[in-house]
This record gives sequence, structure tokens and C-alpha cells, in this order.
Amino acid sequence: MALRLEPGLKLVVATHNPGKVPEIAALLEGRFELVAAGTLGLPEPEETETTFVGNALLKARHAADLSGLIALADDSGLSVTALGGSPGVYSARWAGPGKDFAQAMAKVETRLEETGSDDHSAWFTSALAVAWPNGPSVVVQGEVHGTLTFPPRGTRGFGYDPIFVPDGHALTFGEMEPAAKDAMSHRARAFEKLKAALFE
Repeated sequence: MALRLEPGLKLVVATHNPGKVPEIAALLEGRFELVAAGTLGLPEPEETETTFVGNALLKARHAADLSGLIALADDSGLSVTALGGSPGVYSARWAGPGKDFAQAMAKVETRLEETGSDDHSAWFTSALAVAWPNGPSVVVQGEVHGTLTFPPRGTRGFGYDPIFVPDGHALTFGEMEPAAKDAMSHRARAFEKLKAALFE
């Protein structure tokens, strides 16, 4: 049986980050009714995997099995070439328990300075997983490459967006109109793959 997501379905987005839900809703073109795991009072699972794909699957499976709804989870992060791919899957953890991304961006800048490297290249990765309650799951991954800039610029987006300038562009993700970012982001690229797998 081919797995399909029918329009109008209610999906739980396995996130406690309020910034992610509108972005995901826009990428899904309003096809579904979305509710955040945090809104349903679901606990956040311990992210014990070492890859974005592993963590996305873990979060989607956890939310689907607890809520009884089909769940969509995203695990994404920033990888910095000169830092050997860090913070990577630990991107959210670098922001601390208060999710202070100003602190996280300052930490990236400090670590980069410590390396003495003038290589500021970096990339964002987004892994997306869809899990059916006690059933199958599908996972895809997208990436976008760019360069880091300091100090941070722009107040749009979330996370590390204000220090990331995608290749071929002058604005950071934090300065771009949401639609411009959504057209090329790592999450958009992963969603294209997800749509091909589950909607077409």
C-alpha cells in the first residue's frame, strides 16, 4: 500500500518551538490541520540519536504513538565547516535550556575565532519524518549551504537565521521575507522530497 497524506488530515507537529509551526504550515500549503505537540501537552522526548534523520524519526514516532495522530517532526541544525560540523545535531542545545539563540550565535562566533580559521562556510540540514501511530514512517533530508556573518543581522526567522547568508545571496535568513527564505531553505528542500513521497 502506498503511503499517502490526504488533505484535511489533522497532524501533530512534534515540536515545542512555536516558530516552527507557521513555517511548516506555509510549506504544507495549508493542506492539513496542524497542532503542535507542546499545545497537546506531550512531553519532549530525549533526543538520543547522533543524526538529524535519527532524531526526526524518534520525535515523530514519540508524538504519533502518544497522540494517536499522524505526526510530522523536523530535526534541523547548523553545521560549521571550520568546527568539524558542530553544532550540528546539538544546535538547539547550544542555546541552553532557555533556547537563547543570541547566546548560541555568540558561541559559534567565539568557537570560530578560537580556530583561527577564515573559513566561515556552513550549512543547514533539515530532516523531516512522518510517522503513523504504531505504524510506518517516512524520512527525507534537505540542505542549504552558505556563509556565516557576524554580528547577527535581521529579526525574522528563528534560531541561527540572523548569522546565515545562503550562497548567492546578500541577505541573512534573518533579514529575508519569509516567502523568500521558504523558497530555498533546507526545510523547503526537505519538504519538496516529502511532497514527492507522500502527496503526489
